[in-house]
Amino acid sequence: MLELAVGVARDAAATARRMRAEAIGDVETKSTATDVVTAADKAVERQVIEALRAARPGDGVLGEEYGSTEEAATGPVRWILDPIDGTVNYLYGLPQYAVSLAAEVGGTVVAGVVVNAATGDEWTATLGGGAWRGGRRLHCSAPAGLGQALVGTGFSYDARRREHQGRVVAGLITRVRDIRRFGAAALDLCAVAEGMLDGYYEKGLNPWDWAAGGLIATEAGAVVSGLNGAAPGLDLLVAAAPAVFNDLHDVLANLDASGGP
Repeated sequence: MLELAVGVARDAAATARRMRAEAIGDVETKSTATDVVTAADKAVERQVIEALRAARPGDGVLGEEYGSTEEAATGPVRWILDPIDGTVNYLYGLPQYAVSLAAEVGGTVVAGVVVNAATGDEWTATLGGGAWRGGRRLHCSAPAGLGQALVGTGFSYDARRREHQGRVVAGLITRVRDIRRFGAAALDLCAVAEGMLDGYYEKGLNPWDWAAGGLIATEAGAVVSGLNGAAPGLDLLVAAAPAVFNDLHDVLANLDASGGP
């Protein structure tokens, strides 16, 4: 499944790159005027679904743009796809946007790939098989403490939620080395896996945002969870090196990072 995922994701990333000039002139809106979806998002998702159906016709697919095809599935495998994670970066030409594809069996993600479509950088993982980039096995960082941790985050498209998220950032920034916001959850999770970030958290993530990246971070040794033992998801996802996970978790819980609109 990983071999299939990698081939499909690479082709999808190539399509995204080729379509960028066309896509930026064909923008619609989703939930708000700043939540953009391009022709490329839709074209890439269709391409991936068709490739997966051709290779494994009994599998289901959950994608960001077209939703679920599980009603047609005949087996336990579901593919979870974000065709272009970091659409705003894509529109502006910032080289932080990715194709994210994961294979889930019986509710457990067992393989995943994230391809930075702008650069070609690629991260992969299989359950129990480690996380990898370009033939190099990945290990998360081991910062001395939360005060030495570089932490990534992301913000909602909804202004009311952003207001709450801004208050959380204001409370956190004095407790850590610094904060980064790159704009693509899948790549943020890969950065945790590689030690380029010591931690990452975000509210409002859907399965396609973190399925592949979450496996990659976990297989690199990071802890990926929600707050207070909850599973990661819409309320909050926290991914961090074990050395700082508990402290980051507790600060975020005290700041009510999973609260707000």
